Amino acid sequence: MLQGYGSTILDGAWLTLLLALTSMALAIVLGLIGAASRLSPVRWLAMLGEIYATVIRGIPDLVLILLIFYGGQSLVNSLAPLVGYEDYIDINPFVAGVFTLGFIFGAYLSETFRGAFMAIAKGQAEAGAAYGMSSSQVFFRILVPQMIRFAIPGFTNNWLVLTKATALISVVGLQDMMFKAKNAADATREPFTFYLAVAGLYLLLTSVSLLALRLLEKRYSLGSKVAEL
Repeated sequence: MLQGYGSTILDGAWLTLLLALTSMALAIVLGLIGAASRLSPVRWLAMLGEIYATVIRGIPDLVLILLIFYGGQSLVNSLAPLVGYEDYIDINPFVAGVFTLGFIFGAYLSETFRGAFMAIAKGQAEAGAAYGMSSSQVFFRILVPQMIRFAIPGFTNNWLVLTKATALISVVGLQDMMFKAKNAADATREPFTFYLAVAGLYLLLTSVSLLALRLLEKRYSLGSKVAEL
C-alpha cells in the first residue's frame, strides 16, 4: 500500500515523537518561569512575563517558526565573526524546531501554570510555613503536587496541540514523518495515501497521549476526591 515507504515514514514518526517530547520539556521549564514571573510581586518581572505570554500567543505558530528559524540563523551568523568564527553556521532543523516549539508553547503553559497556582488556597502555603517548612519545601511538597492536579487538563490540551504543530517544522527542512510523506507523495503521485497514513499516525499518537494523561489526572485527583468525601 505504501510502496516501500512505510519504514521511512515510521522513522519520521520517531523523529516527530522525539521532537514533541523534547520541545514539551523545554516548554515546561519556560512555562514555569513565565508563570512565576507573572505571579511575582516585582512589577517589571510580572510585566515581562505578561509581554512574553501575550505576544507569543497572539502570533500564528507558522509565522513564529519562520521568524525564529531564519531570524535566529541570521543572528547567529552575524555574531559569529565577533568571536572569530568566519564560516557560515547552518542551524540544525531539529534543534531549531525544539527551541521554536518550546518557546511558543512555554507561553501557553505559563498561562496554564499561572491559573493552576492561583487555584491553590493561600492557606496551604501558610500552613506549611507554620509547620516550619522552608519556602522550597512548601513549594515542592505542597504547592507543586496540587498545581499539577489543576494544570493537567490545560497541559493535556497544550500537549495535543504541540504534537500536531510538529508538522509545521517540516517547512524548515526537518525530515519528520510529514516531510517524508510529502517526498513519497511527490515520487508516487499518490498524496492521499501517504497523507492519510500520516494522519493515522498522528491520531494514534494523540489518542495514546490522551489516555495516558487522563490516567495521570485520575491519579492526582485521588486525594481531592477522598477529601471531598
